[in-house]
Amino acid sequence: MTGRKIKVLVVDDSLLFREVIARGIETDPAIEVVARATDPFDARDKIIRYEPDVMTCDVEMPKMNGIEFIKRLIPQYPLPVIVISTVSEAVFDALNAGAVDFVTKPDIQSAISVENFIKDIIQKIKIAANAKISSAKGMSAVSTSGGRINTKKIVAIGASTGGTEAIFSLLKNLPAEMPGILIVQHIPPVFSAMFAQRLDNQTRLNVKEARTGDFLEPGMVFIAPGNMHMKIKSAGDRFRIETFAGDKVNGHCPSVDVLFESVAKEAGSSSIGIMLTGMGYDGARGLLAMRRKGAGTIGQDEQSCVVYGMPKVAYDIGAVEKQASLQNIPQVLMAMLK
Repeated sequence: MTGRKIKVLVVDDSLLFREVIARGIETDPAIEVVARATDPFDARDKIIRYEPDVMTCDVEMPKMNGIEFIKRLIPQYPLPVIVISTVSEAVFDALNAGAVDFVTKPDIQSAISVENFIKDIIQKIKIAANAKISSAKGMSAVSTSGGRINTKKIVAIGASTGGTEAIFSLLKNLPAEMPGILIVQHIPPVFSAMFAQRLDNQTRLNVKEARTGDFLEPGMVFIAPGNMHMKIKSAGDRFRIETFAGDKVNGHCPSVDVLFESVAKEAGSSSIGIMLTGMGYDGARGLLAMRRKGAGTIGQDEQSCVVYGMPKVAYDIGAVEKQASLQNIPQVLMAMLK
């Protein structure tokens, strides 16, 4: 999006929230609210009429909820949607239905909460305006025949915008007998634990939110908590996880670079790094450090990314050994592990 304002449609059944969002985001000179809608049916008519670049959409609405609306909308109108929700699992259903990102509803009584909410949503609208929306979903599970998997290695994954779905589609196609996996997804606190629980329920792997003192074991996946960095320390022939509060690195806590740099230092050539979809450059330097220490490195390709930011920077600086579509990353990973 260059030169012209980003056209936004605000969909919310609450007049108060519609106005808070619309007036708040229009304080940014790059954004224009072209219409407001009270429910999905009203929104559908206004999408056709105003052709917005991005839509913000409440989850709880009369006539049809936001998730059902997104499911029906995306195949016909691949429009970037940012979901506005209370703290609940519903955001993952919305992302699975095709939403690009989510923002949690603020406490309307708190000026600082509303201000942070508006800042957050403005930033996400700008990212969403350049996001690639696809209604294609299918991926097939990876065959594990033909060679033993080296479970002594460790796998580190980093992702941001579009990452929750990319991580899910990657993990659900991996067998149970994987080496230990560490994941940094840029996600708010509380949601990281929900995300881990969801992956644990829907994949063959054991997934949990990481805690200091956890040991990396085969078949285990650890998700960095939403407001803490995560790194590893070698302890004999094992790796111990440390999570800690700290300043944002590259604008993020948890930061992918913090994880990747510790993996480069502690595990070196016994590791594989994967960079998935996301805006910005977090993780590129760390992935390069891993590659220089002999690790295998994989970057998601432009066509399959929701936002080709982090993987592009990593690729451009020479951190990516193999570039692959999200669909093919499981095969590339398995080949590196055998």
